Amino acid sequence: MIDISEYIRDVADFPKPGVMFKDITPLLLNEKATRECLEQLVSLVNDQKIDKVIGIESRGFFFGMMIAQALEVGFVPIRKSGKLPYDTYKEPYSLEYGMDVLEMHEDAIQKGDRVLVHDDVLATGGTAKAACNMVERAGGIVVQCNFIMQIDFLKGVDKLKKYDVASLLSY
Repeated sequence: MIDISEYIRDVADFPKPGVMFKDITPLLLNEKATRECLEQLVSLVNDQKIDKVIGIESRGFFFGMMIAQALEVGFVPIRKSGKLPYDTYKEPYSLEYGMDVLEMHEDAIQKGDRVLVHDDVLATGGTAKAACNMVERAGGIVVQCNFIMQIDFLKGVDKLKKYDVASLLSY
């Protein structure tokens, strides 16, 4: 088994001074580490029924799409404001270094869809909570929020208390 933590690079002061960015690029560069990470992320779901997988822009797209393929379900991209071409739900959120707005196509989630929300990292929890809010507004059910890693001291998991939250790594 490959230790995927060996493929996470720390980048100091990115995107602004004082932030220690967790870079998954080395993970993506290694096919075996990528495959191992995917298998571990899928195993977090256990036997729960999933209808759609959401990937949050932009790093959540990499594994989100692969998880959807592994589970043989549809993939829903959640993007920053102004990037999706059709009618969207909009949800503001805060993150460790500012504010932004996420969007999801209004027809992406159907009433009763069981949804897995995926992103690479759980930091303050703002983006994941915004994604969950849009899923619920569309009538979907958030089955799990899963992440490659979570940054414990930022307490993002506190914003997601009503959901099953699973991460492969904690920092």
